[in-house]
Amino acid sequence: MVVETITIPFLLLIISSLIPPILTVDPPLPATDGSDFIRTICNTTLYSDLCFSSLSTFANSIHNDWNRLARVAIYLTLSNTLHLVSYFQNAYSNCVDHGCGGGPHNSTTSALKDCLENLKDAVDDMRGSMKQMKELVSTGSVQSFKFQMSNVKTWLSAALTNEYTCTNGFEDFHDDGSIKDEVCTRVEDIRKLTSNALALVNSYADKTIP
Repeated sequence: MVVETITIPFLLLIISSLIPPILTVDPPLPATDGSDFIRTICNTTLYSDLCFSSLSTFANSIHNDWNRLARVAIYLTLSNTLHLVSYFQNAYSNCVDHGCGGGPHNSTTSALKDCLENLKDAVDDMRGSMKQMKELVSTGSVQSFKFQMSNVKTWLSAALTNEYTCTNGFEDFHDDGSIKDEVCTRVEDIRKLTSNALALVNSYADKTIP
């Protein structure tokens, strides 16, 4: 099912107002059938308040459609991650050009470069999950649908792994003035969105598969 009313450019326009900080979102919409549905399903996620506050903006487009809810959650996560990749790319370039706590080849620059690569991999994973969601055929066989949903879950799980790998690279950083806290905080925000998207995909699969 393709959501014609929600596109990446539209989401990027909205998400551009969210950074910094990444997860500053508009106040939840007044209760409607669509937002009530979103609230109910978001209660199954680990970060339910974030889930509702980030997705309720799209209540009029989502309505009571589980598939749309899951897809918008992935779109939202992808858009935020793309913004973060751009932000870290600029930070890394600055470290290379001007040094970052000790010169262009110090451990901070190296960890930031590795993190950036991890996040780029996470973007690829999210795009893979979106591609599979677009190709989803719920009217086919149960086994085919299960296989497709398994692929979506695998892509999102891989994205989570890459996000964890990024912050793990900063575990041994204890120097004052390092960018560890900023990196870890921003990536944690993305990780929460990814976790919620995966939870919504799981809920959709559980509801659809007999």
